[in-house]
Amino acid sequence: MNVCVLGAGAWGTALAIHIAKKHNVILWARDSSHVSGMEKSRANPLYLGDFTFPKNLSLENNLDLAIESAEIIISVVPTSGFRSILDYIQKINKEIPIIWANKGLEKGTANLPHEVAIDVLGDSNTNNDRHFGVISGPSFAAELVRSLPTAVTIASTNDRLSSIAATLFHHSNMRIYTSNDLVGVSVGGALKNVIAIASGISDGMGFGNNARAALITRGLTEISRFGVALGAKPETFNGLAGAGDLVLTCTGEYSRNREVGVRLAKGQALEEILNGLGHVAEGVFTAAEVIGRSKQLGIEMPITQEVNAVIHKGKSPREAVLDLLGRSIKQEN
Repeated sequence: MNVCVLGAGAWGTALAIHIAKKHNVILWARDSSHVSGMEKSRANPLYLGDFTFPKNLSLENNLDLAIESAEIIISVVPTSGFRSILDYIQKINKEIPIIWANKGLEKGTANLPHEVAIDVLGDSNTNNDRHFGVISGPSFAAELVRSLPTAVTIASTNDRLSSIAATLFHHSNMRIYTSNDLVGVSVGGALKNVIAIASGISDGMGFGNNARAALITRGLTEISRFGVALGAKPETFNGLAGAGDLVLTCTGEYSRNREVGVRLAKGQALEEILNGLGHVAEGVFTAAEVIGRSKQLGIEMPITQEVNAVIHKGKSPREAVLDLLGRSIKQEN
């Protein structure tokens, strides 16, 4: 199968390398100098080190040429650029199925990626020409590219697309589970980044394992509450795209969002942190959008509220944690 992967960051490159073990892959990046550098080194040292590209992986910075012969598109562009990419694809081809791997809420609209897709591509329940889906779960690019075991979930609007997409990834060290809960998988992937910032703040302040476990557990409750209010299935949040991804992002050494929290706890300014990371930390921009939308839904999200206050309102991390601990007694469920 001919596959086009859009976005040559760490995760996009890792997925392209993995898929290219079995299929023909074109990896697209907007920056021509980045593409030129990857062509010369046959690797992506800027984002993923010196892991050599398989012979079936080629590179392109012209989007028209990249998708010209594609039978499926895997979009791994940041959520901030997802709408513009879909707009462009929709203008030149209305049939190629699309699977995305970006996570977060769109700045300004608070739309989740699946809502952006429906807005641009149309609802697949009434438009059979285009099907789409999402891949999400506990997965670090640095481990997938090292052929370490990885399991994720694909949720799609179409069972046949789920099956086709699953075969792209389900080989070597990667295992795929399928789902039809597009909403739940999207919510889990977006909101776990916010809770990971909270976990990083706790770790950075030396609050220990008990505090981290409590934040993960109560964070999962917030994520589930938000998702169910949007129509997600509760059981999705007990799976790979929910609890699995949340635990990894809150504890893993490669987690950019957790790292943001750790550095905030140590007193670094947000702008300095983001400039130093060199990668997108979706949770930073997602927090404010989640707060606005949760108010519309009429649901409480205290951890998210405090993370947003630290990031966007100048609240000290210590004060945020103490305010969480000082909340009135609640029934757990």
